[in-house]
Amino acid sequence: QVQLVESGGELVQAGGSLRLSCAASGRTVSSYVMGWFRQAPGKKREFVAAIRRNGTTTYYADSVKGRFTISRDNAKNTVDLRMNSLKPEDTAIYYCAANSRDILSGIVNRYDYWGQGTQVTVSS
Repeated sequence: QVQLVESGGELVQAGGSLRLSCAASGRTVSSYVMGWFRQAPGKKREFVAAIRRNGTTTYYADSVKGRFTISRDNAKNTVDLRMNSLKPEDTAIYYCAANSRDILSGIVNRYDYWGQGTQVTVSS
């Protein structure tokens, strides 16, 4: 089992950048495909990005492709999400998640462990 804690969310102006971090404890993060999801008020949780266990392959939602970058450091047990060119529609709570299966997935139910989330607010 792994515990996940997100950090880095804050208020930022449109066009700005943020870096979110997810720190894992318990089982090593290298055992999992890792993903970032987000949930805006009144909306369902949606996929943002995912990365394979060894970091060689990434997968992005179309809405963030070219603006966001997911990365991982298995030695430090962390996963980051670098967000550039932020838009007001990126405002949401961002969640880090771990998937025990070796499947690069954007489906919420494929992920077994979740953090508590970090709030990102983008002002126009």
